[in-house]
Amino acid sequence: MPVFSRVSFIAVSSLLLPLLAKAQDTLTNRTDSSQHLKEIVVIYQAGRTTPVTYQDLNMKVLDEKNTGQEPSFLLSETPSITVYSDAGNMQGYSYYRLRGMDQTRINTTLDGMPLNEPEDQGAYFSNYPDILNSVSRLQVQRGVGTSKNGAASYAGSVQLLSPQAGNTAGTNLGIGYGSYNSFRIFGEHQSAIKNRKSLYVRASQVYTDGYKYHASNNSQSVFISGGLYHDKSTWKLNIVAGNQRNGMAWLGVADSLIAKDRKANANTKDEKDHFFQGLVQLQNIWQPTSHVTVSSSLYYTYLKGNYDFDVNNYLGLPVDGNLFNYGFRSHFGGFFSNYTLTYDCFKWTTGVHGNLYTRQHTGTDNWLGELYQNKGYKNEVSAFSKIEYSLHGFTLFGDLQYRYTTFDYKGSVPFEKMDWHFLNPKAGVSFAVNDHASIYYSAGRTGREPTRNDIFGGNDDLLADSTGKAMIYNRDAESVVDHELGIRFLQGNLVLNLNGYYMNFNNEIVLNGQVGPNGLLLTNKVKSSHRTGIELYGAYQLNAFTFTNNSSFNHSRIKEQKATFSPILTPAVIINQEVAYQQRRLGMALSGRYQHHAYIDFANEASVKGYVLLNARAQYTLAGCTLSFFVNNITGAKYYNDGYVEPDGTRKYFVQAPRNVYVAFKYSF
Repeated sequence: MPVFSRVSFIAVSSLLLPLLAKAQDTLTNRTDSSQHLKEIVVIYQAGRTTPVTYQDLNMKVLDEKNTGQEPSFLLSETPSITVYSDAGNMQGYSYYRLRGMDQTRINTTLDGMPLNEPEDQGAYFSNYPDILNSVSRLQVQRGVGTSKNGAASYAGSVQLLSPQAGNTAGTNLGIGYGSYNSFRIFGEHQSAIKNRKSLYVRASQVYTDGYKYHASNNSQSVFISGGLYHDKSTWKLNIVAGNQRNGMAWLGVADSLIAKDRKANANTKDEKDHFFQGLVQLQNIWQPTSHVTVSSSLYYTYLKGNYDFDVNNYLGLPVDGNLFNYGFRSHFGGFFSNYTLTYDCFKWTTGVHGNLYTRQHTGTDNWLGELYQNKGYKNEVSAFSKIEYSLHGFTLFGDLQYRYTTFDYKGSVPFEKMDWHFLNPKAGVSFAVNDHASIYYSAGRTGREPTRNDIFGGNDDLLADSTGKAMIYNRDAESVVDHELGIRFLQGNLVLNLNGYYMNFNNEIVLNGQVGPNGLLLTNKVKSSHRTGIELYGAYQLNAFTFTNNSSFNHSRIKEQKATFSPILTPAVIINQEVAYQQRRLGMALSGRYQHHAYIDFANEASVKGYVLLNARAQYTLAGCTLSFFVNNITGAKYYNDGYVEPDGTRKYFVQAPRNVYVAFKYSF
């Protein structure tokens, strides 16, 4: 379907949403005025007294900044997070790292449902375009944090919560346009709770040509959430689906080419991808007594997609039009249930989780046809129990998780099934110094199995050695012991969260700065490594002005074969500073980011240089209409925040966009 046909479809859908919503309200004209949504019980999220390092994002501010860009860019405004985009601008494929560790080491969930793809453990927001438009709460935990479902919470976790209904209905229609022919159009409606029912619907179209040549992103998504509310039980159904087509730009560009044209794309114009991903989640919250809550969920995710790969281009040979295509189809289903017992000073939660996953991989040559087909199987069972007990200003915290996961493979090479057992203990204490300040300390350990990509050495089809045995590059798990010490302060208009951390790793699987033949990043195993640092979140409101700072200092080292060096893509200093002004209908903000240089090779000889970014935004609201204007990279800084070094010494980088603008309009009623 052509781009603008899709736009028309989304536009019509957006206009129909409020009409459908009004029809529903007419059919359910009896209002349950006393019925309020029983929000999803906070099981995996941290609370004010939980002794872990976390940050709840301000959803009102997030909504003001959201233009349909990849969530990674908004997450990067919190401490210790770096981000880069394939296409150079804020739409399409983007990736982020927390404390220098990539997103395959970051647990990501929606209402407790795992979003990380089990084989390679990455969570790709691009498969659910504009998802933050439908998120009611978002918490980032740094460090091992609390027990979660799915992939190991190794560097940290990102927890999304679905829309929450109330007693008032609302509809939003939005459209925006900016540099590089980037636009978004969306419509959403949240009904009020009537006759013990509610409905939320959103549809979005996002498009960009991309800053680089032939690096476009064309995406559509829907998010549907319905609720059924009884006195002691709540049912909720989430349905999310995304469809996207992209021009590929996952190869770094040689510095010599960047010097000639910063928009150069190392991938060819014929390399494209097409992915569809959808999920369905059924939830139930049962409260048989005022002290007991049982929360259960069934979920299923389906993915189908493919992307092209020009082998000659990757190898530096003349391009002849021959393309290889990687195809994928996966099924991912699971169940989890949690029991919570709560009293005034005591809270105990225990839960179980299990899932089954299978993914078919197909390799096809457009001249020779199908070359291989294989399947990966990844299954998991876990259980956890955690306790919080408060006494005389102290809150004692204990959390123990057992996790068992297996990986099997069926292809042309014999493979012996792998399994891993993890026992992940966590404990800590927080102390309320007074009504305004508290301090906390926690220590936790967690283990993580290698990804399929780690095991296969970057190959999509398992290779055999000269004897016919499978070539296994890494089968060993890695582990980390994480210490967190922090202080939280809240008084009047001042909020201050300051923490220090020390993460000690064993057999850490670290990025080595290389890209494999399937486009995924390659890794090495190192025997000894540690990451330590200080992180700060501070906010102060002075009349109509709000000052916000998110900063981090990181000192990380790897020891390997008597050599000591810094891990790649781990800048020592990151500073985010914003000044916002809000007076009646007018809002304005100026934000700056400083990111220190970061190495892109183990030799610590090549790096991406440090840079400073300045961004600004302004918005005006009148009678339900909001007009917003954004200017990013005001000074036109020429920078990149990712790269790698080829074996021949060529340095390749991912260029990010110069000055760019965006205008958005939203009508709410």
